[in-house]
Amino acid sequence: MGLAAKLQFRQSQSMVMTPQLLQSIRLLQYGHGELKTFLEAEVERNPLLAMAPGRALGISIAPSPSETPPASDQHDAPPASAVPRRLSGGAAPGRPETGFANLADENVSLLSHALGEARDIAGGRDTRAIAEACADALDENGYCRTSPDDLAREHGFDADQVRAVLDKLRAEAVPAGLFALDLKDCLAIQLKRQNRYDPVIARVLDNLDLLANRDFATLRRLTGEDDTGLLDILSEIRALDPKPGHAFDGAGSEGIEPDVLITQDGAGGWIVELNPDTLPRVLTDRTYLKRVRRSATSEPDKAFLSDCLQSASWLERALESRAQTILKVAEEIVKRQAGFLSRGVTGMKPMTLASVADAIGMHESTVSRVTSMKFIATPRGVFEMRFFFTRAIAAANGGDAHSAETVKHRIKLLIDAEVPGQVLSDDDIAAILKKDGIDLARRTVAKYREAQSIPSSIQRRRELNARRLAS
Repeated sequence: MGLAAKLQFRQSQSMVMTPQLLQSIRLLQYGHGELKTFLEAEVERNPLLAMAPGRALGISIAPSPSETPPASDQHDAPPASAVPRRLSGGAAPGRPETGFANLADENVSLLSHALGEARDIAGGRDTRAIAEACADALDENGYCRTSPDDLAREHGFDADQVRAVLDKLRAEAVPAGLFALDLKDCLAIQLKRQNRYDPVIARVLDNLDLLANRDFATLRRLTGEDDTGLLDILSEIRALDPKPGHAFDGAGSEGIEPDVLITQDGAGGWIVELNPDTLPRVLTDRTYLKRVRRSATSEPDKAFLSDCLQSASWLERALESRAQTILKVAEEIVKRQAGFLSRGVTGMKPMTLASVADAIGMHESTVSRVTSMKFIATPRGVFEMRFFFTRAIAAANGGDAHSAETVKHRIKLLIDAEVPGQVLSDDDIAAILKKDGIDLARRTVAKYREAQSIPSSIQRRRELNARRLAS
């Protein structure tokens, strides 16, 4: 066998991700804020681009024969895991528009308010600098968890002076509990302001874990109080604000602007529209292009203009494609989940990314990107698109599968109906669901219960007994 150098030609095919294709994928995944930031950067870089307001884009969906027209009675609320989020400019459902809870709507930040309190309370220049450092150290709950010694070392203050200033802030700052060291300290500060802090309540605050678990037997031994007295203390503590910092505008309190709007059409159908406020557009400034082309004589200038025009045209098409894709996915979601829109969680059906992708002729990964960080406003509240995708729970009698969210809601209704002496264990709930045609294991019941922050049967039994004693 001879060895020699040779030239050979081979032909092959391969997938290549172009920069524009990669950017198109990112555009689909961007939420409203990320998209706006990206477009502002593109407009800054490309002189031919200009921002333009979004345009209305929607479609009407006729009612499904299997669905009844939307009922006016919408008492069937969404599960706790999908509580409707507040729209921009509006208050959260059921929350009063008064007091410190309304400060967030006035865009007052926790840091801004805390600095104002610190400056008013501190007094002299030296103590004011310490107070401002304490305000800057607050976490989102309004607690100052940084120790006085650490603050003193970090800023070069005297540790004893830091303690004195922090004590003054805790005693005088509004709302009560601001600058607290932890939850126990926060509750103690509020009780002291109400002249309700005594050795018995102090002992209860030292054992908040026992109070949370309704372990009244141990608390009776520790405090000498009877059940009635402990229930009175529990009522007082429940009336306090454990997180005073949450009354202010913070990182988690921004309103959500939905990407898709769902409304009834009056005939049992639904209108699906893209929200123009979250659908920014870009336009190519052709007038400016003509003007600068006349003065662009060098080859580098012509090449730059050509690249800018090509980039602008591509971005216009990409944004239009993004809008159409979002609308297409939202339309399929509404078709499949019309029961939820009409009847609430009990009407929700199992739905997967793959089934939607097959129905609209797209890849599953595309649908996944479209539903990421996108929100839909419905007559029942604002939900993330991902909320509508739930796995199927097999039916015990071989019938249609049940949505996981529907099953969670059914578990919550069973627990809400409990009375003293008739608290359901996870095994009991699984047995009841099986009689109703829902085949669910006990451990899955426990998982769904915990996902809704529902305590165990033992804790619920203690809670119901405590309520019975209080009544």
